[in-house]
Amino acid sequence: MLLEAHEAPAAVARQLSRNSADYEALGALLRQQPPASILTIARGSSDHAAHFMGYLIMARLGRLVTTLPMSLITLYQSQIACDGLLSMAFSQSGQSPDLVAPTRFFSEGGACTAAFVNETDSPLARCARWVFPLHAGPETSVAATKSFITQMVAGARMVASWQKDERLLGALSALPEVLMRAASADWSAAVESLKGVDRLFVIGRGTSLAVAMEAALKFKETCGIQAEAFSGAEIKHGPMALIDEGYPLLVFAARGPAQAGLLSFAQEMRDRGARVLLAAPPGTAGANLPIAESASPDLDPVSVIQSFYPMVEALARARGMNPDQPRFLAKVTRTR
Repeated sequence: MLLEAHEAPAAVARQLSRNSADYEALGALLRQQPPASILTIARGSSDHAAHFMGYLIMARLGRLVTTLPMSLITLYQSQIACDGLLSMAFSQSGQSPDLVAPTRFFSEGGACTAAFVNETDSPLARCARWVFPLHAGPETSVAATKSFITQMVAGARMVASWQKDERLLGALSALPEVLMRAASADWSAAVESLKGVDRLFVIGRGTSLAVAMEAALKFKETCGIQAEAFSGAEIKHGPMALIDEGYPLLVFAARGPAQAGLLSFAQEMRDRGARVLLAAPPGTAGANLPIAESASPDLDPVSVIQSFYPMVEALARARGMNPDQPRFLAKVTRTR
């Protein structure tokens, strides 16, 4: 897991050097024929990457994005209308039947279907009209790291190409160097603070909510911590009642419109006596986990998760667990 996490900057550089014509072509098609509806199809970490892309589409392009409940196709046999539909599937392996079946259904129905996948010779890739390789290289760790990061980058590339946003494309080109700095950021304070906990909230909002969700999953699968992710706004609608003296919180306060509210929440919880770990840019009051800033605030969540992965791997080992062999889990999960 640790080795593959540190391979992410090189994997991102490799991806950014390839398939530009395909991204540009789909971007041009979507500008000429805007979709009437947009779906993402994914599970697990891949679903968090899809969530990140979906948020960028909604925030930047003003088009609503829905996460497909795949059982609508695989179990309920719903005849979802395909006219004007754009569906985008995210997967490392491209093997799970409940990703393949909807993508095949939508392709056969005439929808515009895309697959962002690491294994390009996979059932998912074969049934999508557009295929965007992640170029992450072999990933054997059960806990996804570099494949998740390359999925986030692929999603951001898609949005930048759709918008024809040269500024975001330029920020993406500078991302590998940012990720190299992020991978060596000192997040050891989190290891010391969390090595004895059994529960945890991970807080984000906006573009950082996707990485809060990913972090919560990694805490569960590698560290055995019952971690839950919440929006900095949603947590006030009930879950906050659990936060009392010493309750552990990890807050991702990356740059952007949501940052001020997240910083205010972190301080409010500190005043309550909670144990707050705050990931924020250097110089931010109360920050104890530094964020390596990218050339665009929209890409800072990629940097955040790059810093998180080595920390959570070290945390798992500090808790006496093997992050390379999570209990009861396999690399490829086939659900229907």
